[in-house]
Amino acid sequence: MNAASADTGSPPDVKRGYRPCVGLMVVAPGRGVFIGERVGVPNGWQMPQGGIDPGEVPVEAAMRELEEETGLEDASIVRTHPNWLNYDLPSWALGRRTRWIGQTQKWYLLRYDGPDSAIDLARHQVEFDSWRWGQVDEVLGLIVDFKREVYRRMLDDFAAPAKAIIAVSYTHLTLPTTPYV
Repeated sequence: MNAASADTGSPPDVKRGYRPCVGLMVVAPGRGVFIGERVGVPNGWQMPQGGIDPGEVPVEAAMRELEEETGLEDASIVRTHPNWLNYDLPSWALGRRTRWIGQTQKWYLLRYDGPDSAIDLARHQVEFDSWRWGQVDEVLGLIVDFKREVYRRMLDDFAAPAKAIIAVSYTHLTLPTTPYV
């Protein structure tokens, strides 16, 4: 599906105990894929994600989560994954602060053309200790095991268009070599 398709229905696995969520692959020309290191989880890298509030459609949740987790308000949706992608929580996480057995996620590929200085991890509730621009091919190796299959399936659909966006270079950009804290 291209851009913000008509994702107005409920995900199919909510009744089975999967929390309805969105996942966001934010890419920037000449820079890479936004990845954040989870608060209190050293080397716990992931892309922004979050729950869909009651009465909210997935595309609305995606844009809200983008702003809450990164501070960005002006990225544009390039592609929507055609399927809901599920993962199960590991046994150590079941029953800890959640009634869910896992998540079912609708993924969006977003393009961000603005400056790095607009990224504000403290805009809302802090989810990430630090962030950096990564490369598409390194993402799977950074993700925790129990989410890796969802990321693989998402990347099957998003990797090529994400790489095409990243390949666009702007000569005025200065790229950092270390994560932002």
